[in-house]
Amino acid sequence: MSSSNSPTSLDFGSPAARTTSLLQIHTHAITLARQAGSYLRRENNRWRRLAKQRESVKKAENAVDLVTESDVEVERMIREGVKERWPEHAFIGEESYSAGEEKRFLLTDAPTWIVDPIDGSVNTIHHFPMTAISIAFCLDSTPVVGVVFAPFLGLHGTLYSAVLGVGAWMAEASYPADAYPPPAGSDNTLDSTGEAEYVPIDLPIISPPPPLPQNAPNGCLFLSEWGKDRRPGEDGNLAKKRESFYRMAVAASESYPAGGKVHGIRSLGSSTMDMVYVAAGQADIMYEAGCWEWDIAAAVCILLQTGGIVVDSNPPAGFQQGDGRQIPRASLGGRRFLAIRGCSDEPSDGNGQAPLSSREQQERLVWAVWSATARLNYTRPGL
Repeated sequence: MSSSNSPTSLDFGSPAARTTSLLQIHTHAITLARQAGSYLRRENNRWRRLAKQRESVKKAENAVDLVTESDVEVERMIREGVKERWPEHAFIGEESYSAGEEKRFLLTDAPTWIVDPIDGSVNTIHHFPMTAISIAFCLDSTPVVGVVFAPFLGLHGTLYSAVLGVGAWMAEASYPADAYPPPAGSDNTLDSTGEAEYVPIDLPIISPPPPLPQNAPNGCLFLSEWGKDRRPGEDGNLAKKRESFYRMAVAASESYPAGGKVHGIRSLGSSTMDMVYVAAGQADIMYEAGCWEWDIAAAVCILLQTGGIVVDSNPPAGFQQGDGRQIPRASLGGRRFLAIRGCSDEPSDGNGQAPLSSREQQERLVWAVWSATARLNYTRPGL
């Protein structure tokens, strides 16, 4: 890839040309994500020193979704970095979208970048490391390049990325043995110790991924979020999520057959990181609603490349378990998502019973989650 920031032509015609072009986009997206991550680390250090982070917080639409000036700046950096190279590409960013009145799903089949400058803004406020910069590139309404950079996770950040049809990777920054982080109390920052080395590994982290537990969701790690909708009342989404978490955690019994008895329930404060952990095979299930396309587009690309699936967290109308139809993929703009990690086909047990394929295991688990969870009420004009 050229180091020039001048406009660069891309070719999505032949398979070979398409792959070459997507790899160029992947490389540029990683560069933009790392630059944005360096900016956020510097800002985070400044906030800690001045102890004035909360003074920079602007009034947000919801009290639990605090938005700082850094969101706007990171989106501007990424948008300009994209437009310098490919000015003809469409761009959907959380901050610019949220500033307008339009709430329709704007993604078309045209080449489009979808960006969340900071997913996990509340985590950033509290210096909790589950914060992510999410950059996706879509063709034909499908994320085909996904880059997720968690700048505060690990010594110098952790990078997850994928090119659909090519590969998926995780890269944690490491340092040579003689390059230690600065001591506590030093005025230095990690950024001043020199360039970190990123050593990528293929995703999922265990490959081939193991089959899903036969009695899943029992034995699974379940990720979800409480969300921004905190309205009281038993018919509200908060109450429905509370009930769903109970059902997923409780042991099944004759009087309560829907109990999931999952290994554990985790809430990371970032739907981007929730889905990335499922894609990496570090969790089995993500159940979420209320998030937007910029929250999950890049992570969806990584999930699909690692063999995972993502469907609506509510069952589609008219579908019945065992009717022979494959459950459709969730719409990026649908605001409801149920993700299941990739898995291998079941091995034959020698008793004459046909083992389940990876997709059959995933759909079996989808139906089990649907049977144990409430129907969440998140809608959107046109979808």
